[in-house]
Amino acid sequence: MTARHLESVASAVVERTLRRLPEPIREAAEQCSVEVTLMQHCLRAGEDLEQDLLGLFEGRTHADEASEMIADIPRIRLFLDNLWDYAEHNRETFREEVRITLLHELGHFLGLDEAGVAALGLA
Repeated sequence: MTARHLESVASAVVERTLRRLPEPIREAAEQCSVEVTLMQHCLRAGEDLEQDLLGLFEGRTHADEASEMIADIPRIRLFLDNLWDYAEHNRETFREEVRITLLHELGHFLGLDEAGVAALGLA
């Protein structure tokens, strides 16, 4: 699947997943941007990231006080090339991994640590 197709599929999964969240969580999630990107682009840009990440939450959590600093703006990044490889190039598995990874990172935005995310079955 091409990078453009991966982006299209992942964006549709993100939109559908966010739309199906319970209203209070959906409203909180509106404060966090979600980006779909390629890990290879991030690494070429010199970002210091673990190369096998599927997703990453960055910035302040939902419970933190609002900040005007760019680094504090909450965002979730989904790394499409890694998700595609992790899904062993299976479209349905890719869709499911995008959904699970989004929910996992959204859990971090909502203030859950790895144990809390795992307790919800999103590890």
